[in-house]
Amino acid sequence: MRIQIQQLADNLKHKLAPVYLLYGDEPLQLGEAAAAVRGTARAQGFEERELLECEPGFDWGRLAAAAAARSLFSDRKLIELRLNATRIGREGSEAVRAYCRDPAEDNRLLILAPELERRELQAKWVQVLDRIGVLLQVRQIQGRHLVAWIEQRLRERGLRPEPGVTELLSERVEGNLPAAAQEVEKLRLLYGTGDLDRERLVSAISDGARYDLFDLPDAALGGDRARVHRIVNTLAAEGTAPALVLWALARELRMLAAVSHAAQGGGTAAALRMHKVWESRQSRVLAALKRLSTEYLQDLLVRCAAADRSIKGLTTGDPWQALAAIADDLAGARQGGRA
Repeated sequence: MRIQIQQLADNLKHKLAPVYLLYGDEPLQLGEAAAAVRGTARAQGFEERELLECEPGFDWGRLAAAAAARSLFSDRKLIELRLNATRIGREGSEAVRAYCRDPAEDNRLLILAPELERRELQAKWVQVLDRIGVLLQVRQIQGRHLVAWIEQRLRERGLRPEPGVTELLSERVEGNLPAAAQEVEKLRLLYGTGDLDRERLVSAISDGARYDLFDLPDAALGGDRARVHRIVNTLAAEGTAPALVLWALARELRMLAAVSHAAQGGGTAAALRMHKVWESRQSRVLAALKRLSTEYLQDLLVRCAAADRSIKGLTTGDPWQALAAIADDLAGARQGGRA
């Protein structure tokens, strides 16, 4: 049975299913869902907990051994299996299917799989688990769903937000769910229960979306213009030296221009390796290169030189306006960026 995160509390009011599979890449919700299952297990008499960490080379025979072992301290046991890979392979699939074919009444199995890939959900072991257990996916929360999540969390803790307060908090944490949860707890500690107005919120919260110099080029590479402007405004308000912001932008532009030029002769993959672009950043770099030509990137570098002269007082003009315009155009605001 597949359920949504909002349905978990009602599900846990009944007898625990033999197996729970919690998966998804949002760590706060995954952790809270796992804690809820553990708490219910303890309340229903599954007082012992055995943890199995599934790392490369894991012996899947340990799952059957854990299910068969009896404890001296408790009649019931929760077995927690943590999958640290995108797939479990044939041996893992067979082990989980064997467990699900004959789950012991005095055991419950909780599987946590933060990195499980989508096509693995069609595997036989998941299908067998679906018939006897519960599958729950946690997802990243954005937009109106994040606003609703924050609103519910505030009200669960006795705070009654006035209109506009939840939207403001959502904007300040910028999709960072752990930061949102932290701010809600801080508000509860500061004000207890009762009404929460905009003035109280603004005076209490710290900016959950703190920025450093490298957040700006990353946002620009991703084409997120709104985030680019928030970061520039925040860096300026915090008194960041514009020369440092220029350095971060120019550094990124030089790398992009070099990769773009090299890719014309030796292929993109070779160009990325040549200029030591980290694998974690390659998708953003490739997305930027698709919309920005080599010539356009070189033009942005010329504008960086002009901004440098403005920062040094050699020309007139507002350096921050120049930096904001360069970052905005790197994010792809202009049409015709490709030659």
